[in-house]
Amino acid sequence: MKKAIILFNLGGPDKLESVEPFLFNLFYDPAILNLPKFLRYPLAKLISNRRAPIAKKIYKELDGSSPILKLTIDQSSALEQRLNYTDNKNEHKCFIVMRCWKPRADDVIKDVINYNPDEIILLPLYPQYSAATSGSSIKEWNDVCKKNNYEVKTSTICCYPTNSLFVKSHVIEIEKKINKLKNYKLIFSAHGLPEKNIKKGDPYQWQVEQSVASIVKSLNINNLDWILSYQSRVGPLKWIGPSTDDVIIENSKLGKKIVIVPIAFVSEHSETLVELDIEYKELANKNGCKDYIRIPALGINSDFINSLSTLVIKKEENKFSENLYPPKTQCPNQFKKCPCL
Repeated sequence: MKKAIILFNLGGPDKLESVEPFLFNLFYDPAILNLPKFLRYPLAKLISNRRAPIAKKIYKELDGSSPILKLTIDQSSALEQRLNYTDNKNEHKCFIVMRCWKPRADDVIKDVINYNPDEIILLPLYPQYSAATSGSSIKEWNDVCKKNNYEVKTSTICCYPTNSLFVKSHVIEIEKKINKLKNYKLIFSAHGLPEKNIKKGDPYQWQVEQSVASIVKSLNINNLDWILSYQSRVGPLKWIGPSTDDVIIENSKLGKKIVIVPIAFVSEHSETLVELDIEYKELANKNGCKDYIRIPALGINSDFINSLSTLVIKKEENKFSENLYPPKTQCPNQFKKCPCL
């Protein structure tokens, strides 16, 4: 049987001229600005126009473009190779769909239709589910399928925050950096969300907490000094915390070495390569930090690729009628945005 694996990621501008339209696509998403279209459109135009100069400065640090597509292509190739090696009874082909820049779902679906798979498996490259990331990408794909009158058996891997190989991949990357290190603060940094999103039932914060708890348990280090914090806040709304920059300032002043883990990012992009590597490092040094260490995003870490492969194959093997995997409820009942409920 032929299986099409749809890998979802956010995307990023491929040149400086793409920054403003990329931002418009981001803020025009109803999962980001939950407003009627006639209000959302002008507001997204306004926000993207105002934020473009700041964002362009960030992407200039990255030679004018985001590396996320190239890195996602690397992950896609590694996963496709792994799947076809592990499961020689089926043929697997991976397709990349970016939510806010190219390649978009409208274009990729043509390639998928030409491939003519027996089944499609939707796999967000967001380990922890949020309506603003995985949820938005999955909805867009389903909408595009309806628009094209395309029907084929489709399954969704909604999240994998405590998958054992996903956890192991983080543990290995962390251990490489903290071996023999003393007097450090281990900071798990995730992209933040407005507090109101969580109060409305988004499971993202809870799932990030589960990821971190599983990693800390697996590290098995006595008296490990760690904390979970959130980065990339924008706008006037109250966001979940504590904020990563506040945590860095506090621990730098205490004379701690800083070890920072991008817990919700599996690809390097502006939030890791600029915000974490440049801006937060400068902040740490300014406040007395003598040693700032950043754990890399998982990328094509073999255990991470194996975790994705295992998720896909387990989904294929499960005999349940649900089209979501894992087929059991992943989130407590209060998280109404969780697709497993």
